[in-house]
Amino acid sequence: MDQRKIIELDEGWDYMQKGITKLKKILEGLREPQFCSEEYMMLYTTIYNMCTQKPPHDYSQQLYDKYRESFDEYIMLSVLPSLREKHDEFMLRELVKRWRNHKVMVRWLSRFFHYLDRYFIARRSLHSLKEVGLTCFHDLVYTELHAKARDAVIALIDKEREGEQIDRALLKNVLDIFVEIGMGKMDFYERDLEAYMLQDTGDYYTRKASNWILVDSCPDYMSKSEECLKKERERVANYLHSSSEPKLVEKVQHELLVVYQNQLLEKEHSGCRALLKDDKMDDLSRMYRLYNKIPKGLDPVATVFKQHIAADGAALVQQAEDAVASSQGGNAAGVQEQALIRKVIELHDKYIKYVNDCFMNHTLFHKALKEAFEVFCNKTVAGSSSAELLSTFCDNILKKGGSEKLSDEAIEETIEKVVKLLAYLSDKDLFAEFYRKKLARRLLFDRSASDDHERSILSKLKQQCGGQFTSKMEGMLTDLTLARENQTNFEEYLSNNPTVNPGIDFSVTVLTTGFWPSYKSFDLNLPAEMVKCVEVFKAFYETKTKHRKLTWIYSLGTCHINGKFEQKTIELIVSTYQAAALLLFNTSDRLSYTEIMTQLNLTNEDVVRLLHSLSCAKYKILLKEPNTKNISQSDYFVFNHKFTDRMRRIKIPLPPVDERKKVVEDVDKDRRYAIDAALVRIMKSRKVLGYQQLVSECVEQLSRMFKPDIKAIKKRMEDLITRDYLERDKENSNLFKYLA
Repeated sequence: MDQRKIIELDEGWDYMQKGITKLKKILEGLREPQFCSEEYMMLYTTIYNMCTQKPPHDYSQQLYDKYRESFDEYIMLSVLPSLREKHDEFMLRELVKRWRNHKVMVRWLSRFFHYLDRYFIARRSLHSLKEVGLTCFHDLVYTELHAKARDAVIALIDKEREGEQIDRALLKNVLDIFVEIGMGKMDFYERDLEAYMLQDTGDYYTRKASNWILVDSCPDYMSKSEECLKKERERVANYLHSSSEPKLVEKVQHELLVVYQNQLLEKEHSGCRALLKDDKMDDLSRMYRLYNKIPKGLDPVATVFKQHIAADGAALVQQAEDAVASSQGGNAAGVQEQALIRKVIELHDKYIKYVNDCFMNHTLFHKALKEAFEVFCNKTVAGSSSAELLSTFCDNILKKGGSEKLSDEAIEETIEKVVKLLAYLSDKDLFAEFYRKKLARRLLFDRSASDDHERSILSKLKQQCGGQFTSKMEGMLTDLTLARENQTNFEEYLSNNPTVNPGIDFSVTVLTTGFWPSYKSFDLNLPAEMVKCVEVFKAFYETKTKHRKLTWIYSLGTCHINGKFEQKTIELIVSTYQAAALLLFNTSDRLSYTEIMTQLNLTNEDVVRLLHSLSCAKYKILLKEPNTKNISQSDYFVFNHKFTDRMRRIKIPLPPVDERKKVVEDVDKDRRYAIDAALVRIMKSRKVLGYQQLVSECVEQLSRMFKPDIKAIKKRMEDLITRDYLERDKENSNLFKYLA
């Protein structure tokens, strides 16, 4: 084999220079044919040969240096002069063109010198050919011109913000230079362009905002802000780097929305309160959209929302108070109180729609709604607590002939809403007791419009407040079902035993004591006809069970008796007490108050009520001597033979008893037990606990049902100490110990 001819450095470089000069001419747009494959191979081979010759003719290092010099020379002689003579947008166009050409030059020269990359550079851990080429542009062009380019870019962006048309493609290409020059890192883009652009953006929107906040309404200001944010995001999509979006948006949000938030929300006639007052749901939605993306941005909005609802609710309560004060008679007051509950439900419907539709179900607004409703839902109206009003409202919906005439669907919907309101009551146990009393009356006097609705509300209450809340009420409904079966069995018993005959139609409802409210049970002296009925039923019941004791609650009984008057016989629907009193007049024409009381064995209170209902109310079945409106112990009573009425059947109601005091007393008693149980439960698991912590844990445990009074907790703690459940630490009186 012939030995390869040595290529000297000057000779080889002269040849390479011709190729590089041709490349420069092509880049400058001069008429020059493209490289053919033979030319490319010859240039590549020249480098290859010069790098693979044995020392001292291995010119790898020298060629590596000359590679860089080629770029430096081209930039100094051609690129920089052409850039220096142009300004603003023209300079940017030239810069984009020169960068594009530079990348082409790097690509071609890297191919010619490729052998250096493969071996020489790899062995010596030097910068690659591509890196060297790009670094040349950075050191000579970028360093000198990036500030001018940046200013030109920012000027164009500001022009676009003012509505002028600009060349977005040009901007995109310029910004790509800032990114690409970093060779994989964003340092140059962020430091040399983005930081200044963000500063300019802040300054621009500071100027805008300070003007808009003075002249625009809150909705107009928000519309402009939303439009600006949209345009800035488009800017990122069109030419800025995607990493700029969060920083740019944050900057705009800060200047437009954060700095002026209080002024914007408090704007007279158009701020957040005005938007809520005027039901501007679109504007409120926009407010949510804008401030939702700002850390803690929604807090002031939620605060205004809460204050607005609380004010609306307080106004409703005040209206109801005023209406009750100006109304004549208790019934009118009751109507006003029930109207209040309906209005509170409507208020809740309105604002829950705001929470769902305007504020996208955000927890902050649910919390604001809850806290606002808790304020006015726990106020009393004309002496009636919200717990009582709510239970009366339910009673009106669920009983036959209630004041609320609703379809089945509307009843279900209203029940759902009432149960939601219950969540805001602090005295849920008081509601439960009032509700249980009214449920008992509906069930026992057959006033319930539908078993299905009764069960539906109980299942909803159970979901809301837990099984313990509704267990007694569910027991009441079950009792009624069993009582009907029991009555059927009783009727079968009578038909199977003809000798056992009570003499009158008679039905008994057997109830379980623990489920029902407590009722007074007196040993009423029943008329003989009724005594026989009781004896017959007792005999029947003993065939069923020997282990249960029957207690007769005559105050809840109803009787149908025939009143034989001179003009006609009228069927009277009365209570067992009233019936027993009237039947006394079968054997006596005239009876004194004392005689009636003695013969019936009732208390003064009950005798006054029943005699008032029979002699002083709408239907005067008895005539009273003297004829006054009040019952006194010196009165005498005579059966009114001349009484008549256009109806053949009339119901004679007893005056209602105010059960409020009794309910509150019962609830207070139950609360004492609940506090005791909670304290013992906590201490049993903790053994030793400080006073403050014990109280707070007790409040937390009980708050689902009622808000315990701190004084009451303290009192129960003292009681538990005297009963040897707890003891105070001898050295630290604020420390309690559990006595096992």
